[in-house]
Amino acid sequence: MEKNIKVTENGPYEVYGNIPLDEQEIKTDDKGYPLKYEKTKNHPASETYYLCRCGHSSTKPFCSWNHLKIKFNGKETAPKNKYIDRADELEGKNIILTDDFSLCSQAGFCHGREGETWDLIRSKDKKDNEIAIQQCFDCPSGRLVLWDEKTKKPIEPDFKPHISILYEPWKKVEGSIWVKGNIPIESSDGYKYEVRNRVTLCRCGKTGNMPFCDGTHRIN
Repeated sequence: MEKNIKVTENGPYEVYGNIPLDEQEIKTDDKGYPLKYEKTKNHPASETYYLCRCGHSSTKPFCSWNHLKIKFNGKETAPKNKYIDRADELEGKNIILTDDFSLCSQAGFCHGREGETWDLIRSKDKKDNEIAIQQCFDCPSGRLVLWDEKTKKPIEPDFKPHISILYEPWKKVEGSIWVKGNIPIESSDGYKYEVRNRVTLCRCGKTGNMPFCDGTHRIN
């Protein structure tokens, strides 16, 4: 069975193709700057499983069908054009940064202790450029993407198909669903979203960019 995520109508994400699933926390330094991801749990392999997207499951991260009780409205509102058509472009030192704010899941790596990604890519210091690349790699939603100025090819982390349930303990909130490794995502009406190396899906049920996370879990 091919790997795929199906957004069911007003229901959970149907995940099939034996995609590995774990849970990870975003760890911060003593000043609250995100530093890294730390795996906290592995879930047993399963050919098919259902992940909650309404935010009311009693068996998180899996669906307990409570969306039926609360009459969850999971209507998809995300635009269907390509990332590159929505993203703003910023030229840096030998690299180009594209930025689609609508995808921001508020993970916070772009506002690092060493500086903001948007400033670091324009620095003449090679170390700053390397930090910017790492900050973009750590952006789970793929809001930020770096491109080689000469080849015009994206500079992306090498992910294998994998799903991580994110937690943000310093904010005392549950994070998004981090989908990695070019896993296809299909809408409830059969539309196939652009396949990307990394995206984040909503699991609080309140995003304004359904099914993708927009950071709303931070304020609800």
